[in-house]
Amino acid sequence: MLDQGAPPHNGRPAASQSPGAGARLMRRKPVERLVAEGGQGEGGSLRRSLGLWQLTMISIGATLGTGIFVVLGEAVPKAGPAVTLSFVIAGLTALFSALSYAELAGTIPVSGSSYSYAYATMGELIAWVCGWCLMLEYGVSVAAVAVGWGEYLNELLDGTIGVTIPAALSAPPGDGGIFNLPALIVVLLAMAFLMGGARESARANTVMVIVKIGALVLFCVIGVQGFRSGNYENFMPLGMAGVSAAGATLFFSYIGFDAASTAGEEAKNAQRDLPRAILLSLAIITALYVLVAAVAVGAKPWQRFTDSEASLAQIMSDVTGQTFWGTLLAFCAVIAIASVVLTVLYGQTRILFAMSRDGLVPKVFGRVSPKTGTPRANTLIVSLFCGVLAAAIPLGQLADATSIGTLFAFALVNVAVVVLRRTRPEMPRTFRVPLSPALPAVGFAFCLWMMGSLSTVTWVVFGVWMAVGLVFYFLYGYRRSRLAAAPAPSEAK
Repeated sequence: MLDQGAPPHNGRPAASQSPGAGARLMRRKPVERLVAEGGQGEGGSLRRSLGLWQLTMISIGATLGTGIFVVLGEAVPKAGPAVTLSFVIAGLTALFSALSYAELAGTIPVSGSSYSYAYATMGELIAWVCGWCLMLEYGVSVAAVAVGWGEYLNELLDGTIGVTIPAALSAPPGDGGIFNLPALIVVLLAMAFLMGGARESARANTVMVIVKIGALVLFCVIGVQGFRSGNYENFMPLGMAGVSAAGATLFFSYIGFDAASTAGEEAKNAQRDLPRAILLSLAIITALYVLVAAVAVGAKPWQRFTDSEASLAQIMSDVTGQTFWGTLLAFCAVIAIASVVLTVLYGQTRILFAMSRDGLVPKVFGRVSPKTGTPRANTLIVSLFCGVLAAAIPLGQLADATSIGTLFAFALVNVAVVVLRRTRPEMPRTFRVPLSPALPAVGFAFCLWMMGSLSTVTWVVFGVWMAVGLVFYFLYGYRRSRLAAAPAPSEAK
């Protein structure tokens, strides 16, 4: 039975009971209400069809490939051979936050991910800020990854039929092009899969994940043949500052491990499977990243790395002296990066679905098709927005902007897990962060440290993004919040 009529845990009136404007900003949505509303949308409900295997594949699909296939070429010049250490640092930062995600996903199994966790623990304004950061994390990273997809598509076309898409149609303005057509195409293909339903999308993603893991294993088998220990003689040529800067950039490659938490309302056994999927996927991803980065630097001197997104395919061609292997890897990368676009786009639509249900964004994002059990209008709008963004913005700027939004959201999750432990200690938890609150505090500190390693321009972009989000909230969400309009029974007493 839902405990919606219970008094606040601390025995004092909740801040949300006050009619003042400040109190409204701090209104918290009870966990029981979040869970009770799970899956419900305008005109229909999401369908529970995903098990542990599918959830793990969603997290791996949303993460694996982004850093290795796309951002590695940008990170190596910053850190040198110590880029492997940068991957470990970024992975540790992700791990501390992953532990917090795992506990909250098992306790609050809903689609909103960290947005919903913040709503239940820190109030509506913080939840909105977190949700706005998630839009940056998911929506913009879809566009960033789609840009890299176009690079590998050209590599594949060149190796198979000897032609490439003209630069004017394969690169955004600022990178020598006019319009990135391949980036738009891959987003539209992902949209088509998502329109068919969560189960169908999960099946397609699983196939693509298997292909991408196979491609990275193949790269390691071939790349190690060209391994030269001399490439590691000067392990940290740019110092710890370079390692930290590369780690902040590479954190972009861990974005997506939390994607399973956005499937909370479509999982068969969310409380059991979500924590397992999050931690299992992160372990697999980190191991592969470090292994591939170590082989890549061993096979190619770090000074020769450029920001070319197709660097792994080039390394395989250089090692073997044949273009076949590089072309094969390019083919696998086209599949792999498409799966990132698919799963991250999925996560973005589900977060907007949860925010729409709370009245903070327009109702159209919460409408569910009775036929497919998916938010089709939501998917169409988000896909078109991300596709146009991918066609118009260079990759590097997108990656750093995405990283800072993600780090901020992760920092809030580490706070949320401590707050929920203190305010609702009696709640059943299928996973508990060990050594809490110490580990969440370390996770919070890591996030702030890596945010500080990002450039001033990135901070300016983030500040502008947050300012726009606050304006939208006060003009729209603050006035239309369903929690403020119809408080839960526990809030009315």
